[in-house]
Amino acid sequence: MVYGYIRVSTDRQTVENQRFEIKRFAQQQNLQVDGWLEETISGTKSYTKRGLGRLLKKVRKGDLIICAELSRLGRSLFMIMEILNICMNKECRVWTIKDNYRLGDDIQSKVLAFAFGLSAEIERNLISQRTKEALARKKAEGVTLGRPKGKTPIPNQQCEKKREWIREMLSQGMPKSDIAKNLHIARGTLYRFLSSAATTSTSAGNQLTECSSVIFSHLDASCSSKVNSPPITEQ
Repeated sequence: MVYGYIRVSTDRQTVENQRFEIKRFAQQQNLQVDGWLEETISGTKSYTKRGLGRLLKKVRKGDLIICAELSRLGRSLFMIMEILNICMNKECRVWTIKDNYRLGDDIQSKVLAFAFGLSAEIERNLISQRTKEALARKKAEGVTLGRPKGKTPIPNQQCEKKREWIREMLSQGMPKSDIAKNLHIARGTLYRFLSSAATTSTSAGNQLTECSSVIFSHLDASCSSKVNSPPITEQ
């Protein structure tokens, strides 16, 4: 498949000049353009947010993309190199008219592939280093890193008012969805309230058990001291 890619930055620019150049170039190379992609968007936009990104996902081995010049692909060097690297990995050719650039299987493309890999590795290392430096600075400033702790949800006021009614309806076997419908609340709200109430009840029960064990331990100690004390004799 042969694709013609045309991009202009504003509506005031015309795509006809680029289309004419690509058509004439294809005729000179005895090629037939099978599909056209025209878009009006800034070259500074990431290719993933443009029609070019969809085209790069679509191309297959042996396909050819023709554009007027490399700057039509993107404005930054790294973006152009990334796009060409994707095409190289998919073994898709890229030809430009004004730059007379050919991305294929020749030695120039292999050298370019090495440059792509080296620049990508340097960029990754720079990003990693900047991230580590920023984290170290935040840590030195006393900033707590990582995910923030979750907040305790505020109990629903409607559920709090109807706590006893909810308990009674549950004991009678009423479905939770019907209870939520009667209270005019979402089922998720009712589930969270019941979960919170169960947690609170469990916590209170644990505290009561601890208090009971402490009281009984004191009673046992008191009884033991009375049993072991010597009997009182009358004078």
